[in-house]
Amino acid sequence: MQVIDDLAVAIQAGGESKRMGTSKALVQFLGKPLIMQAFERLYPICSEMVITTNEPEKMGFLEPYIASGKLRLISDNTDNRGALIGVHTALQAVTKPFMSMVACDMVFPSPELIARLLEVLVSTGADVAMPIGSKGIEPFHAVFRRETCLDAVEKALEAGDMRAVRWTENVNRIDVDVSELDAEGSRVNPFVNVNTMPELRELEAWLASNS
Repeated sequence: MQVIDDLAVAIQAGGESKRMGTSKALVQFLGKPLIMQAFERLYPICSEMVITTNEPEKMGFLEPYIASGKLRLISDNTDNRGALIGVHTALQAVTKPFMSMVACDMVFPSPELIARLLEVLVSTGADVAMPIGSKGIEPFHAVFRRETCLDAVEKALEAGDMRAVRWTENVNRIDVDVSELDAEGSRVNPFVNVNTMPELRELEAWLASNS
């Protein structure tokens, strides 16, 4: 896919996961840090990328990309925790008019899906294009119009609402049915993530045997 000039992608990589027992971003998966699954899939599509992390000193393997000027590592802009803090941090940091966000533990994030959502957002003039999978709203992969969404997120945080989706009720949100991408029982869908070491090793073994 070609680079989309007006698009930034953010990857949330906060730090240690209690269920994983170590940093999800850095745990080894197929011989690389897990975050590289998302990075390698999405870096080619965007013209700007940020990774929100509280352990940038452990991500030296990304230095060549940082040196290029296209990638930046940023820390959350508050000590508070909540689903919306990372979104706010990323929206503040990026300079492009549109942004999509995924998590570092997503194994198959989809550049095609992000491009599809961006096309819908631009064509409709919406502020947020939100994917709706077979299990409902999927906040990750959503595409945001930075100018309007940053203001709405800041108002939600000022009101003490840290939820990842509630704030979108106050902007022009369009929901996009993508349930065909995550059929029940499918391992390879864009919303798959890993929360524990057994889950990670099971998926790693499955990929190795089906490559």
